[in-house]
Amino acid sequence: MNYDFMTMNFSNSIRHLERAKRVIPLASQTFSKCYTQFSVGGTPLFIERGKGGHAWDLDGNEFVDTLMALAPVNLGYANDEVDAAVFEQMKKGVVFSLPSKLEAELAEKICSLIPGAEMVRFGKNGSDATSGAVRAARAFTGRDRIVCSGYHGWQDWYIGTTLRHKGVPEATKRLTHSFKYNDSASLEVLFSEYPNQIAAVILEPIGVEHPRDNFLSKVKEVAHKNGALLIFDEMITGFRIALGGAQAHFGVVADLACFGKAIANGYPISAVTGRREIMKEFEEIFFSFTFGGELASMAASLKTIAILEREPVIEHLRRHGQRWQEGYNALAQELGLEGRTSAVGYGAHHVISFITAAGEPDLTMRTIYEETMAENGVLTLGSHNVCYAHTAADTEKILTAFRAALSRIKEGITSGNLEALIKGTRVESVFRKP
Repeated sequence: MNYDFMTMNFSNSIRHLERAKRVIPLASQTFSKCYTQFSVGGTPLFIERGKGGHAWDLDGNEFVDTLMALAPVNLGYANDEVDAAVFEQMKKGVVFSLPSKLEAELAEKICSLIPGAEMVRFGKNGSDATSGAVRAARAFTGRDRIVCSGYHGWQDWYIGTTLRHKGVPEATKRLTHSFKYNDSASLEVLFSEYPNQIAAVILEPIGVEHPRDNFLSKVKEVAHKNGALLIFDEMITGFRIALGGAQAHFGVVADLACFGKAIANGYPISAVTGRREIMKEFEEIFFSFTFGGELASMAASLKTIAILEREPVIEHLRRHGQRWQEGYNALAQELGLEGRTSAVGYGAHHVISFITAAGEPDLTMRTIYEETMAENGVLTLGSHNVCYAHTAADTEKILTAFRAALSRIKEGITSGNLEALIKGTRVESVFRKP
């Protein structure tokens, strides 16, 4: 096979990186979007514009985008209907001195769709929602400890459980405990160690693993048996896996659930939903933002949800996502790489795993993957999020790029010189568990 890929110029990205680094730590507002997660010289580093399922970088290169802004864009960039609703609201204003009726309209719509949602409180980021839910759970139960599984944002209560805990007080770190997904016994151990002290169990209902043996029901049972609340973090699953989220998909209703990302096709808004008696705690706990009732994003959310109700968006995400995931895994098996790389998760959102022969994360393989995908016109970080604007042609292009990337990785492993195939800088790990 010919491994000479088309030449792609990233000079403007590299030049702008030096400018941004002088005034912005890591040259980005988001760890997962910064230059350490991409190959400087081998992939684009900044995006100029997006439309549908495609993005254009500062050098004018066009890519099929499999990241979709880390999952909030489920319809496609610059969706005409959503943007028109936003522009219409902007003519009236986006932040007022009093609440707007849109807040109740959107809350009512969410309550009509999400199982267990009797009231809603809005934020701007996913971390707002998860942290608000945790505070409400502590207030409602009168307990301090939290048990978690998965990723739940940047706030102290959670990030203290990871190796990115610099700046988090030790006392705060000690109040949050992690348990293993699909292992309800590991959860029961924590309740035994801290009887009558755990306020809530918060988890992503599905991540890279699918729940097995009624795992979600068991978690709910264990939490309630011990007087704790169950919180679902549906930042990824909400409005992607089903219109009613993972609670509707799996038939397990949490006490509180947190949404964001795809709720407004990329406009910044998040939500905490749940049982009325618990949500009433938001009348007392401090959960308040100047932009908590920002109306451009609410208008975007109402229109996004209307499109999700009207059109087969969820089915489109599932169908194309399954083709990407199954196609990747089939190619890995064909090339004898199934022990080193796989696409894990569920169709609409899945993650590419790379591991060394010793079973450790392999950032060299990931770098080569990102570079080769970019050279073949596909932007990726190793996680894939389908949008409604992705076409059959996009899917074929992605599958072709998969073959090029995996073939190149195979060549490097066979030759014993994988590192030499990196064209730019090697990517780094950003999010690590202890």
